[in-house]
Amino acid sequence: MNTFQAIVTAIVEGLTEFIPISSTAHMRFTGPLIGLDDSTAFVKMYEVVIQLAAILAVVVLYRKKFLNFSNTSFYLKLILAMVPAIIAGLLLKKHIDAALDNLQVIAFVMIGGGIVFLFIDRVFKNAGNKQDTEVSYKKAFIIGCGQVLSIIFPGLSRSAATIITGMSQKLSRQDAAEFSFFLAVPTMFAASVKSFWDVYKEQPEVLNSGNLSTLLIGSAVSFIVALLAIKFFIGFLKKHGFFVWGVYRIIIGILILVLIAAGIIHN
Repeated sequence: MNTFQAIVTAIVEGLTEFIPISSTAHMRFTGPLIGLDDSTAFVKMYEVVIQLAAILAVVVLYRKKFLNFSNTSFYLKLILAMVPAIIAGLLLKKHIDAALDNLQVIAFVMIGGGIVFLFIDRVFKNAGNKQDTEVSYKKAFIIGCGQVLSIIFPGLSRSAATIITGMSQKLSRQDAAEFSFFLAVPTMFAASVKSFWDVYKEQPEVLNSGNLSTLLIGSAVSFIVALLAIKFFIGFLKKHGFFVWGVYRIIIGILILVLIAAGIIHN
């Protein structure tokens, strides 16, 4: 991975992690377009770790919430919401790995999710207004169950699954989005630690000074871009909802299928 590839990948991650258009799908088809071999151990680790860097933007923007250590219920709710994803990850690892390797499946999930997005604002027509701002333990667990859908169906978008599940629990768009962001922090931290440890254990030579420098550059870019993306997305979601993202997802899903059919990228 060269510096150009690292920066482009980090920009894509920072932009797409919090917007409900699937960072996984964008990373999977961006790599081949810039000549990146995403099957190597370092690239796989890089893509996970820069996700964590993007997620850390949440901690910075919502530091009063995250660093209020007296609010133990906040942390307990995040832990509870993580439980379904942990169980699903352990039980369905083979399925998840196979789905992640199938770009065609990801494209169809992008299109299917996009079609749902075209109508979701009608289903939750009052979600732009303040409703129930309290995320109870029950709601946190249900939102965590929603996150499982994004694990089972790569391309669905973790943020989309958790935000919509939150809205189904009578949270406003903003409150559902913010809890989705909060939940991403421990989820991606756990994934990054596991990825880093696996590489260290199995291929420690990958963690050389050159690759670590690349990792730092990518992490910094992803973090900065994510800061801007979060601010933009919250404001946009409150005003406009999901329709435009549905159209975008359908277009990108079709584009991926066309690129596969043309042999420009491989499934």
